[in-house]
Amino acid sequence: MAASLDVLRGTLDLLILKALSWGPAHGYSVAEWIERVTDDTLVIEEGSLYPALHRLDERGLIEAEWGLSGNNRRAKYYALTTAGRQALKTESASWTRYAEAVFAALSAPASLKPASV
Repeated sequence: MAASLDVLRGTLDLLILKALSWGPAHGYSVAEWIERVTDDTLVIEEGSLYPALHRLDERGLIEAEWGLSGNNRRAKYYALTTAGRQALKTESASWTRYAEAVFAALSAPASLKPASV
């Protein structure tokens, strides 16, 4: 179960870094972007989003600054750091290799079935 949680946590972190690669954004915008680009397949709840943002901030991958949102409300804006850009590049490549490997296994032909014992 812990490995599964790590994969999910790492995936959310990666998606947040990607969302911020376009420029600074507040938490709600990050969650909205993830939902939009995944056709609402991934819905990010506040209870997952904000701990992930804090985790990335503590790791020095993003930085936060208070500002005003489009409707003149105080909001915390998050931006990628140089380390965050590098982590996005590295983790994107790693996740792509992982996803391709899983997809290859799921689409393997019957001729590659496991050997009988």
